[in-house]
Amino acid sequence: MSRDGRAPPLRARDLADCYNLPEPMRFIDEARVYVQAGKGGDGAIAFLREKYRPFGGPAGGDGGRGGDVVFEVNEGLSTLLDFKYKPRLIARDGEPGRGKQQYGHKGDDLIVRVPPGTLAFDEESGAMLADLVMPGERAIIAKAGAGGLGNMHFVSSTRRAPRIATPGTMGERRWVRMELRLVAEAGLVGLPNAGKSTLLRALSAARPKVAPYPFTTLKPNLGRVRVSDDESFTLADIPGLIEGAHLGHGLGIRFLRHLKRTRLLVYVLDLTGDPERDFAIVRREVAAFDPAMAARPSLIALNKLDLTEPAAAERIARDLARHSGLEAFAISAEAALGLEPLVAAIAARLAAANAPAAAACPS
Repeated sequence: MSRDGRAPPLRARDLADCYNLPEPMRFIDEARVYVQAGKGGDGAIAFLREKYRPFGGPAGGDGGRGGDVVFEVNEGLSTLLDFKYKPRLIARDGEPGRGKQQYGHKGDDLIVRVPPGTLAFDEESGAMLADLVMPGERAIIAKAGAGGLGNMHFVSSTRRAPRIATPGTMGERRWVRMELRLVAEAGLVGLPNAGKSTLLRALSAARPKVAPYPFTTLKPNLGRVRVSDDESFTLADIPGLIEGAHLGHGLGIRFLRHLKRTRLLVYVLDLTGDPERDFAIVRREVAAFDPAMAARPSLIALNKLDLTEPAAAERIARDLARHSGLEAFAISAEAALGLEPLVAAIAARLAAANAPAAAACPS
């Protein structure tokens, strides 16, 4: 309580802990940080004076190298939230050299844990600095400065007692834009309440929130789908798109970046609505975000078979497959109907995408 009797304002973290609404606060997929590598230590100017070596000569040691700023993938992380509260990443400087030819200690590297799928860009040039996917993978984002040379390096036949040393160099420093893209092999895309999250729950151990109102899903979700004992794939579910999403309507298309790594898209459509119209809307929004993504191998999952006549569902699937040129499957994520053929088709498409191109036959 403040002096005037009023309660202090709640911070974003307080709100995130108190309410369920700020899910997007917890899932942060963009951040801007300042990184600074350590400066190298200066070289020393010193002379050796010992009892039995009165003319020991120059003995200034070199400065230590500074520390690098290193990004390392930690599979236990799934958001860039920490960087919103800690936007400055500064590594330690190297120690200066000392007498008796003693070198300064190297500055410790700053190891920064990031979630899988993190991209780092130099904000000024736009150049990509790192694309980190696999657990344990590392990339140096800012290189440290080198240590300076002590005067012991500058002795010559004509310069017996040099009073020269070089300073350590500055480490790299830059503003870095971080972007998170989920690492998934297949992705679910569709309008709100088409059943994407329910389908992810039915196929994997993931437990995204599901409810009968639009925009229940406010952040992307990942799940691992098991095909057999030795085969599985990762499936991503992103928040629903609506018409005009590329103009910022609804939740917009900002979450579509998480499907950029996928090799296969699954369009989830509601059988109880107008599937052909819905497909056209979603396909148009995906193409507006990235035409190459719209041309990616795709399948159609016509959901809510349990609320539709089977004959009508099969007819809609045939018509949509003919018009779109894509395989269409009538399923019910809620009642677990028709899921095995869909999973088999996804696995087959992914296996075909992974297979190396056949060698050309000799003429």
